[in-house]
Amino acid sequence: MRKFCGFVFALFMSLMAINAAYAAQPVYTLGSGDKIRITVFGEPDLSGEFEVSGEGQLSLPLIGIVSADGKTLHQLSSDIETKLKDGYLVDPKVSAEVLNYRPFYILGEVKEPGSYPFVNGMSVLNAVALGGGFTYRADKDDILIIRGGDESRKPEKATPETIVLPGDIVRVEERFF
Repeated sequence: MRKFCGFVFALFMSLMAINAAYAAQPVYTLGSGDKIRITVFGEPDLSGEFEVSGEGQLSLPLIGIVSADGKTLHQLSSDIETKLKDGYLVDPKVSAEVLNYRPFYILGEVKEPGSYPFVNGMSVLNAVALGGGFTYRADKDDILIIRGGDESRKPEKATPETIVLPGDIVRVEERFF
Protein backbone atom coordinates (compact mmCIF):
# COMPACT_ATOMS: atom_id res chain seq x y z
CA MET A 1 0.00 0.00 0.00
CA ARG A 2 2.87 2.35 0.81
CA LYS A 3 4.39 1.82 -2.67
CA PHE A 4 1.02 2.45 -4.29
CA CYS A 5 0.58 5.73 -2.40
CA GLY A 6 4.12 6.74 -3.39
CA PHE A 7 3.33 5.95 -7.03
CA VAL A 8 0.09 7.96 -6.94
CA PHE A 9 1.89 10.88 -5.30
CA ALA A 10 4.68 10.80 -7.92
CA LEU A 11 2.12 10.65 -10.73
CA PHE A 12 0.21 13.59 -9.23
CA MET A 13 3.38 15.67 -8.92
CA SER A 14 4.35 14.87 -12.54
CA LEU A 15 0.94 15.99 -13.79
CA MET A 16 1.19 19.20 -11.78
CA ALA A 17 4.63 19.95 -13.29
CA ILE A 18 3.34 19.35 -16.82
CA ASN A 19 0.32 21.58 -16.16
CA ALA A 20 2.57 24.36 -14.79
CA ALA A 21 4.87 24.12 -17.82
CA TYR A 22 1.89 24.29 -20.18
CA ALA A 23 0.44 27.30 -18.35
CA ALA A 24 3.80 29.09 -18.59
CA GLN A 25 3.86 28.85 -22.40
CA PRO A 26 3.19 32.20 -24.04
CA VAL A 27 -0.05 32.46 -26.01
CA TYR A 28 0.30 33.41 -29.67
CA THR A 29 -1.56 36.53 -30.71
CA LEU A 30 -1.93 37.93 -34.20
CA GLY A 31 -0.02 40.95 -35.42
CA SER A 32 0.93 42.99 -38.44
CA GLY A 33 2.38 40.85 -41.22
CA ASP A 34 0.66 37.58 -40.33
CA LYS A 35 -1.09 35.90 -43.26
CA ILE A 36 -4.19 33.96 -42.26
CA ARG A 37 -6.88 31.86 -43.87
CA ILE A 38 -10.46 32.57 -42.84
CA THR A 39 -13.01 29.87 -43.64
CA VAL A 40 -16.72 30.63 -43.33
CA PHE A 41 -18.30 27.19 -43.67
CA GLY A 42 -20.75 26.96 -46.55
CA GLU A 43 -19.79 30.44 -47.79
CA PRO A 44 -16.81 30.23 -50.18
CA ASP A 45 -17.28 33.85 -51.28
CA LEU A 46 -16.62 35.00 -47.69
CA SER A 47 -13.62 32.72 -47.19
CA GLY A 48 -10.05 33.39 -48.27
CA GLU A 49 -6.50 34.32 -47.40
CA PHE A 50 -5.89 37.68 -45.77
CA GLU A 51 -2.89 39.57 -44.40
CA VAL A 52 -3.02 41.55 -41.17
CA SER A 53 -2.30 45.16 -42.15
CA GLY A 54 0.21 47.47 -40.52
CA GLU A 55 -2.64 48.80 -38.39
CA GLY A 56 -3.45 45.26 -37.20
CA GLN A 57 -6.66 44.94 -39.21
CA LEU A 58 -8.23 42.63 -41.77
CA SER A 59 -10.48 43.76 -44.57
CA LEU A 60 -13.08 41.03 -45.09
CA PRO A 61 -15.82 40.69 -47.68
CA LEU A 62 -19.28 41.81 -46.59
CA ILE A 63 -18.37 42.89 -43.05
CA GLY A 64 -15.40 45.17 -43.81
CA ILE A 65 -12.67 45.98 -41.30
CA VAL A 66 -12.05 43.62 -38.36
CA SER A 67 -9.37 44.24 -35.76
CA ALA A 68 -6.94 41.32 -35.43
CA ASP A 69 -3.98 42.84 -33.57
CA GLY A 70 -3.33 41.15 -30.23
CA LYS A 71 -6.10 38.59 -30.65
CA THR A 72 -5.84 34.82 -30.62
CA LEU A 73 -7.22 32.86 -33.56
CA HIS A 74 -10.21 31.83 -31.44
CA GLN A 75 -10.98 35.44 -30.50
CA LEU A 76 -10.74 36.53 -34.14
CA SER A 77 -13.07 33.72 -35.27
CA SER A 78 -15.59 34.73 -32.58
CA ASP A 79 -15.44 38.39 -33.62
CA ILE A 80 -16.05 37.49 -37.27
CA GLU A 81 -18.96 35.21 -36.33
CA THR A 82 -20.52 38.03 -34.28
CA LYS A 83 -20.26 40.49 -37.18
CA LEU A 84 -21.71 37.96 -39.63
CA LYS A 85 -24.66 37.26 -37.30
CA ASP A 86 -25.49 40.95 -37.32
CA GLY A 87 -27.81 40.86 -40.33
CA TYR A 88 -25.82 38.69 -42.75
CA LEU A 89 -25.91 34.99 -41.77
CA VAL A 90 -28.14 33.05 -39.38
CA ASP A 91 -25.58 30.76 -37.72
CA PRO A 92 -22.10 31.32 -39.18
CA LYS A 93 -19.24 28.94 -38.37
CA VAL A 94 -15.84 30.51 -38.84
CA SER A 95 -12.35 29.08 -38.48
CA ALA A 96 -9.03 30.87 -38.75
CA GLU A 97 -5.53 29.50 -39.23
CA VAL A 98 -2.15 31.13 -39.67
CA LEU A 99 -0.56 30.45 -43.07
CA ASN A 100 2.61 32.56 -42.68
CA TYR A 101 3.84 33.96 -39.38
CA ARG A 102 5.59 37.31 -39.14
CA PRO A 103 9.38 37.07 -38.63
CA PHE A 104 11.26 37.30 -35.35
CA TYR A 105 14.42 39.31 -34.77
CA ILE A 106 17.70 38.42 -33.11
CA LEU A 107 20.09 41.20 -32.15
CA GLY A 108 23.23 41.77 -30.16
CA GLU A 109 26.10 39.37 -29.78
CA VAL A 110 25.29 36.85 -32.51
CA LYS A 111 27.31 36.45 -35.68
CA GLU A 112 24.46 37.33 -38.08
CA PRO A 113 21.86 39.53 -36.35
CA GLY A 114 18.69 40.27 -38.25
CA SER A 115 15.19 39.17 -39.18
CA TYR A 116 14.46 35.46 -39.60
CA PRO A 117 11.37 33.48 -40.58
CA PHE A 118 9.52 32.01 -37.62
CA VAL A 119 9.51 28.25 -37.11
CA ASN A 120 6.92 26.77 -34.75
CA GLY A 121 8.34 25.51 -31.45
CA MET A 122 11.53 27.55 -31.74
CA SER A 123 13.55 28.24 -28.60
CA VAL A 124 16.02 31.04 -27.93
CA LEU A 125 18.87 28.60 -28.53
CA ASN A 126 17.41 27.73 -31.97
CA ALA A 127 17.12 31.46 -32.73
CA VAL A 128 20.78 31.99 -31.80
CA ALA A 129 21.75 29.10 -34.07
CA LEU A 130 19.84 30.73 -36.95
CA GLY A 131 21.77 33.91 -36.21
CA GLY A 132 25.07 32.09 -36.73
CA GLY A 133 25.75 31.34 -33.06
CA PHE A 134 27.15 33.45 -30.25
CA THR A 135 30.07 35.83 -30.80
CA TYR A 136 33.07 35.53 -28.48
CA ARG A 137 31.76 38.58 -26.55
CA ALA A 138 28.30 37.11 -25.91
CA ASP A 139 27.02 36.79 -22.37
CA LYS A 140 25.15 33.51 -22.70
CA ASP A 141 23.46 34.09 -19.34
CA ASP A 142 22.15 37.56 -20.24
CA ILE A 143 19.56 37.16 -22.99
CA LEU A 144 16.49 39.41 -23.17
CA ILE A 145 13.28 38.97 -25.13
CA ILE A 146 10.67 41.56 -26.04
CA ARG A 147 7.36 39.84 -26.77
CA GLY A 148 5.62 40.76 -30.00
CA GLY A 149 8.25 43.35 -30.84
CA ASP A 150 6.46 45.91 -28.66
CA GLU A 151 9.43 47.97 -27.53
CA SER A 152 7.28 49.88 -25.03
CA ARG A 153 7.10 46.65 -22.99
CA LYS A 154 9.81 45.78 -20.50
CA PRO A 155 12.20 43.11 -21.82
CA GLU A 156 11.97 39.74 -20.09
CA LYS A 157 14.93 37.62 -19.02
CA ALA A 158 15.20 34.57 -21.29
CA THR A 159 16.90 31.20 -21.01
CA PRO A 160 18.06 29.02 -23.92
CA GLU A 161 14.80 27.03 -23.53
CA THR A 162 12.48 30.07 -23.69
CA ILE A 163 10.00 29.78 -26.55
CA VAL A 164 10.25 32.43 -29.29
CA LEU A 165 7.06 33.68 -30.93
CA PRO A 166 6.57 35.59 -34.20
CA GLY A 167 7.45 39.25 -33.88
CA ASP A 168 9.64 38.70 -30.79
CA ILE A 169 12.94 40.53 -30.46
CA VAL A 170 15.70 38.44 -28.89
CA ARG A 171 18.77 40.34 -27.70
CA VAL A 172 22.01 38.66 -26.60
CA GLU A 173 23.90 41.06 -24.35
CA GLU A 174 27.67 41.63 -24.31
CA ARG A 175 29.80 40.34 -21.44
CA PHE A 176 32.32 42.69 -19.93
CA PHE A 177 35.03 40.23 -18.81
